[in-house]
Amino acid sequence: MIGFLKKTAVLVIAFLLPGSCIREEEAADTPQGNFEALWKIIDEQYCFLEYKQIDWDAVYDKYSKLITNTMSSEGLFEVLGNMLNELQDGHVNLASAHNVSYYDAWYQDYPRNFREDIVEDTYLGKASTDYRTAAGIKYKILEDNIGYMRYESFSSGIGDGNLDEILSYLAVCNGLIIDVRSNGGGNVTNSTRIAARFTNEKVLTGYILHKTGKGHNDFSDPYPIELEPSNSIRWQKKVVVLTNRRSYSATNDFVNQMSCLPNVTIMGDKTGGGSGMPFTSELPNGWTVRFSASPHLSAGMEQIEWGIDPDIEVDIDQTDEANHIDTIIEKARAFLKGEWTPE
Repeated sequence: MIGFLKKTAVLVIAFLLPGSCIREEEAADTPQGNFEALWKIIDEQYCFLEYKQIDWDAVYDKYSKLITNTMSSEGLFEVLGNMLNELQDGHVNLASAHNVSYYDAWYQDYPRNFREDIVEDTYLGKASTDYRTAAGIKYKILEDNIGYMRYESFSSGIGDGNLDEILSYLAVCNGLIIDVRSNGGGNVTNSTRIAARFTNEKVLTGYILHKTGKGHNDFSDPYPIELEPSNSIRWQKKVVVLTNRRSYSATNDFVNQMSCLPNVTIMGDKTGGGSGMPFTSELPNGWTVRFSASPHLSAGMEQIEWGIDPDIEVDIDQTDEANHIDTIIEKARAFLKGEWTPE
């Protein structure tokens, strides 16, 4: 799988680099020149304009009226950042020396469905001696013999030795909960390395496409993405993966892979999405823009940019929360023990 990821990265870089350098056309370093350069980069290289049904020409008309040659750098940044927010994409950022724009409505308008203090105090334990830690993953055997793993960020590197240690320790458990709620993403290599521990055979998990032209719908044929089983310790029992709207980017990728496996159930809230492979380009004034360049589809050829629905939707109950109980963890435990079946 690592070889595939390297091959995919080469394909993306080989295609995108020639078309991403807006400086080749000598755009002027003026407010209007930077606006035109940014609008064109998105128009030609952003991968979700067609899918999201965004009228990018109308966006141009709306924001071009706000550009003046005498506007300040801060004023220009605000206008350009607001224009990018029209894409409704957490992978899209504009970075200057004084600020970074960021779209966060993909999770702000939804319930959090996660309280770190409840998880730490009630399930993992108040002291670090109450649970084990391996390369960013906190894990523990709960009192009902259900294993619990909490992974806070896919930016925390995880090695095969770490996973061997975790799965060996949890092998006595009757089921396993993997909690990736509020995990904002990170390295997709970590996503694949963990998912590979939960399958015994090669599984098609999705497809990736690459831009082949400047048109909004100019893409290559879908390239299949397959999950290869690990050559080391693999989990054979039931798994529940816990998600919420703040499960984003590489976490969205992990949930997508795990959803393709027969012994895995996704529980909680819809993920935040973020399926486009990000790429970076530069404006004439040196500001950088990151944007989604290559769409990632599910195994069923469906877009997962807006997020992945859980198999079982569960929200945290306010009464449980007041009593320092995580409703989603409790439902997962009952489900794994066969004590609860959703209606």
